Amino acid sequence: MTEAQSEADFIAVQTDDFSLAAEYEKLSANNSSDGAVVTFAGLVRDVNQGQCITSLTLEHYPAMTEKALQEIVREARLRWQLGRVRVIHRVGKLALSEQIVFVGVSSRHRGDAFAACEFIMDYLKTRAPFWKKEQTENGEHWVEAKTSDQQKAQQWK
Repeated sequence: MTEAQSEADFIAVQTDDFSLAAEYEKLSANNSSDGAVVTFAGLVRDVNQGQCITSLTLEHYPAMTEKALQEIVREARLRWQLGRVRVIHRVGKLALSEQIVFVGVSSRHRGDAFAACEFIMDYLKTRAPFWKKEQTENGEHWVEAKTSDQQKAQQWK
């Protein structure tokens, strides 16, 4: 596992799974200043772009990936008033329905928490250097960046 931390931020790229309950607890425990916690967990799904997926392999460039995630969180902090931020992204071979990514944000108010969580996820999809290889019944292939992900990230400009 590689991770980067500041006082309120936690960023990890790891092979191990994570616990949603434990991550929620880390966002909310002893945190009476924030009135909102928003979380997102992404899972490996069985169909992508019309193909049946049997598993997914994620690779990253250590250090560069964590730096990109830190920059995304830093940018979110410039846009919204945030309390704690936790970003975990898994790498390695993942089976269907396994958790891939977690983004959790606490804030005084729900609007900032919802917006920041979505922003971090949208930017993570387009700016963090992860490479996905899908395994299908017909072989495996690298996944190209999706135009829809780029368009989603553009909404934050």
